[in-house]
Amino acid sequence: MKLALIVLALIVIFAGVTLWKARTHEAHAEASHPPEGRILTVDGHRVHAVVMGPDRADAPDLVLIHGLSGNTRDFTHSLAPALATRYRVIVFDRPGLGHSERIDRTGATIIQQADLLSRAARQLGAERPIVLGHSYGGAVALAWAVHQPENLSGLVLVSAPSQPWQRDLSWYYRLTSHPILGPIVIPLITAYVRDSRVSAMLDAIFAPQAPDPDYAAHVGAGLTLRRETLRTNALQRANLLAEITALQPHYHRIDLPVESVHGTADTTVGLDIHAVPLEQQIDGARLTRLDGIGHMPHHVARSEVIAAIDRAAARAGAAQQE
Repeated sequence: MKLALIVLALIVIFAGVTLWKARTHEAHAEASHPPEGRILTVDGHRVHAVVMGPDRADAPDLVLIHGLSGNTRDFTHSLAPALATRYRVIVFDRPGLGHSERIDRTGATIIQQADLLSRAARQLGAERPIVLGHSYGGAVALAWAVHQPENLSGLVLVSAPSQPWQRDLSWYYRLTSHPILGPIVIPLITAYVRDSRVSAMLDAIFAPQAPDPDYAAHVGAGLTLRRETLRTNALQRANLLAEITALQPHYHRIDLPVESVHGTADTTVGLDIHAVPLEQQIDGARLTRLDGIGHMPHHVARSEVIAAIDRAAARAGAAQQE
């Protein structure tokens, strides 16, 4: 009995220290990487938006949607500033990531996210923007195009998943999305995993290229390690296959300019599995293959991504004049 009480006391102390360290880590991350833009209230939810570029009628609106574990800083590092000379660029934190509030406790579907971000864009005066989505954000952009075609004028997909796949969910996402184990393990990750560990993982995400030396510091690895962010990210990833499977049969309904950019060396979202069949499923979709490029073309092949955006904007403008 005495031993059991000692063990219980040690568990309580360890839990208390873990929660304190987790809160401290989160506070430091949010202090070192605060919101870059403004906080909107959309349907009662806080949405972080960064707006860059000219505020004039002839500047096309362009919405950028980041991928898993990301935030607005993935785009504000280099792509958004390069585009802001000619576009009014709107970069959103997806729900539950960066500085945007969670929609619900189940991670939010790609359809829910598209609806929220579409409403946020309209609140900012972007009625029919060009919408670009990278990786998971590409799935959100596809959901936007399928379910709200009247609220965008063109679609740009960068390394985007679009088709059902066979590979099993990794052990990490199985663990962090688990209804019981996830809430136990995630505070341990927040408390004891250092930001440098996340920064080191960027090499695998960028491979076979490498991130810019200042990228990790800019994007804020600590924001990724917050408890709610880890949980939201895990649930969104765990639910994605079923959501893509349900969305895929409706791609033929997309009737707007679609530009897809995908690296041939992308091992995270395979070109042949996703981008190649998508080109056949959407009438008029155009695929640009980037030889030897991995999963992060908007950093390592920026000019090609910008060219795809320009093509989508030109095609959208031509379609509106017909």
